[in-house]
Amino acid sequence: MNVAEPPKNYEELIRLVHDRYEAMSKSYQAISVYLTQNPNDVAVLSVSAIAERCGIHASSFVRFAQSLGYEGFKELQGLFQKRLSTAAPGFEARMRALEAELGSREDRSELGFLRDLVVRDIASLQDLLADVSADKIVEAVDLLQKSETVYLIGQLRSAPVVDLLRYVLTMLGKRCVLLDPSGGLATYMARTITQRDLLFAVSFRFYATEVVNVVEQVAAAKVPIIAISDSTLSPLAKSASVLFAVPEHEYTFSRSLAAPMCLAQALTVALASRLQQSPDSPRIPTVTSPQGRQQQPAS
Repeated sequence: MNVAEPPKNYEELIRLVHDRYEAMSKSYQAISVYLTQNPNDVAVLSVSAIAERCGIHASSFVRFAQSLGYEGFKELQGLFQKRLSTAAPGFEARMRALEAELGSREDRSELGFLRDLVVRDIASLQDLLADVSADKIVEAVDLLQKSETVYLIGQLRSAPVVDLLRYVLTMLGKRCVLLDPSGGLATYMARTITQRDLLFAVSFRFYATEVVNVVEQVAAAKVPIIAISDSTLSPLAKSASVLFAVPEHEYTFSRSLAAPMCLAQALTVALASRLQQSPDSPRIPTVTSPQGRQQQPAS
């Protein structure tokens, strides 16, 4: 896997990592995911600290860098350090700043758990705002608007995100179908999707097998796909027409859905502004509002 000339900048490096990812060993894939999700931390942490976070021996990082044409990890790390000079603060830096602002202290109480989660969620939302592409949001809303039917799939911890999408899209009068895993029919239901439709898929590590299979099946049929996942190296990435990569940061119990839920709601609010022709003040109807009640079938 050696190359004659190693990448000269961060962008070239990331392109090369993406190109080679499928052929990499499991440990190299894990290293690649960490590098792409945490570029600011890679710039400032020692190789030992990075290795500890990944659960991989530091020597593997050295060999990984050498496989890309560098003499060692320090040379590869230099590209991340150069990028950091113009980059926004990363998740860890935002979290430290928030902890300092709120008053950092050891607190093992029930309220302390809430405080820790809130700090992490605020940092994740700040990262989302800094990293999300305006062009991708426009492209995603374009696909949502012109599709005849929006098919939704997300399982395990991703299920709440697609449940929110189903609720809001339904209240907006947009035809949507949830590819529900119950009964084992999701894969068969996906076969009815046409190129006039859209698949909206949500999946995070460890990726639900059925979700990955459906995405690959639908992509082969040339159906447009919007995906929310945790990495540009996720199994959904190669099939997505529009990919929103929301990095997964370590949580003590389970990943927070604050950033993915916020992103999903932002896309539906943007869609509402188009459908209602009210870009300044879009409204999402509820079942208790007059507009929402009008959309309910007669009893």
